[in-house]
Amino acid sequence: ELTHTGRMRGSVLRFAARATASAARNAAHAAASHGTDAVWRGSNASSAAVRAADTAWLTRVTLGATTRAMSSLLNKHVNLPGNLEEDSFEFSDSNLEKAAEIISRYPPNWKQSAVIPLLDLAQQQNSGWLTLSAMDKVAAILEMPPIRVYEVMTFYTMFNRNEVGKYHVMVCGTTPCMLRGSRDIEKALQDHLDIKTFETTEDEMFTLGEMECMGCCVSAPMIAVADYSNGSKGFSYNYYEDLNPADAIRIVENLRKGIKPTPAAFGGGAKYMDHSEGGFMVGTQMKGRENAGPDGGRTTLLGEPRGPYCRDLSE
Repeated sequence: ELTHTGRMRGSVLRFAARATASAARNAAHAAASHGTDAVWRGSNASSAAVRAADTAWLTRVTLGATTRAMSSLLNKHVNLPGNLEEDSFEFSDSNLEKAAEIISRYPPNWKQSAVIPLLDLAQQQNSGWLTLSAMDKVAAILEMPPIRVYEVMTFYTMFNRNEVGKYHVMVCGTTPCMLRGSRDIEKALQDHLDIKTFETTEDEMFTLGEMECMGCCVSAPMIAVADYSNGSKGFSYNYYEDLNPADAIRIVENLRKGIKPTPAAFGGGAKYMDHSEGGFMVGTQMKGRENAGPDGGRTTLLGEPRGPYCRDLSE
């Protein structure tokens, strides 16, 4: 199987080969222009130095990127009890009903379109990760080849092939969040939980992960927390935005104590939450901010938006 790392290294090697060929052409052109062996030797040596520097840089960047392989580190199969081909997985009765309802949303000949929500349902039931037997069960229900389910599962980093803690804490690592301090938040969580990214605490309470762009760049930096502490019945997946390291630690400590977040009312933001009481709510953690609006409240678009013009079809 060609892994993400293998594909990336292959791309970099192809890029390096093109860069080397380009450098050689530039050196030859310089030699022809000056018409001396000395210039050729000098240009060739210079090109070799440039190639060496470029290769070192490409290697450093590539290895640096692949060692931060995001949640894909949780996508590799490991032979463990419960994760073997001979093991079995069955949906609970309530989840079978949910699965049937999900499948009913699609035409009978397109029920394979339900593969993502069914994998998500299986992961919720199985405490945050997908076993081989769980994927095979989804394939059987949807009457599709198991390999197609595996392909979907390994494409999305939201699916985990290895066990995670009751709370899967994922730090956004994309550029806007990084520029706004996500690396400081990640480091604070590592130190506070005494684990590295992609590891789980000894009490199996928290797994620290990394995700790329959660789609709330205007509220950077942010984290997402998947709550598997009560199975699929109590599952939640919440965003916490406009964070600083202290906010992130406060959130995980509330979760450790069993304190659940308060859902934010639409437009409410965090201005109704007194953080001094130790509580917390989903969404922005910045007081005075509503949703993705400016700190201090909106200054434009203050009224209700006008509805679209529609022709009266009764006339």
